[in-house]
Amino acid sequence: MGYDVHITRRTPWWEDEGEQITTQEWAAVVAADPELEMVQVARVSPRGQDTVLEYRHEWLAQMVTHPERDTHGAWLDWGEGQIVVKHPDELLLKKMREIAGVLGARVQGDDCEYYDE
Repeated sequence: MGYDVHITRRTPWWEDEGEQITTQEWAAVVAADPELEMVQVARVSPRGQDTVLEYRHEWLAQMVTHPERDTHGAWLDWGEGQIVVKHPDELLLKKMREIAGVLGARVQGDDCEYYDE
């Protein structure tokens, strides 16, 4: 588990009703933004362990310009009509706001707070 922040058009983010962000829209945003890349695989080595955890998803992107991308990921994952990021820092939140602006969406945390500025 973790704290998720969502790029969404729904109010609140968990509602089934409301306009969704399509995979076509998401792919277009990633393709047009040199800071983003569709990576489809996330790999993490938990601290103090030799194992590597892997997550695969067709619509998983990464902020490749993020200075901590190799240690903290900076992954943005499309699912169920929205883009989700776990524990974003201020730099990633700023990028999420930019993406939301392009998509006509908002950035909303798990507790329904908005990150508009």
